[in-house]
Amino acid sequence: MALGAEPARVRGMVLRQVGVMAVIGGIIGLSAALVAGWYARSLLFELQNHDPVVLAGSAIGLAAVALVAGLIPAHRASRIDPMTALRYQ
Repeated sequence: MALGAEPARVRGMVLRQVGVMAVIGGIIGLSAALVAGWYARSLLFELQNHDPVVLAGSAIGLAAVALVAGLIPAHRASRIDPMTALRYQ
């Protein structure tokens, strides 16, 4: 903002960073869930290793939580006075 960025652009930058972290975490988490389900299926009789509805629901839930968690810091970052932020740097 000290170099002329608009508050909406600052919010977008923060939310983009949160989104990238959520996508990476989601890919790792869903991959680990599939591997754990495959392993559990080999140990337990008649266990289904994955349910597409559950996997999609967890991905949507992760996206919603990440969005809500990123909105507060994004809003704060867009409202900060640039001179105050530079003074503390």
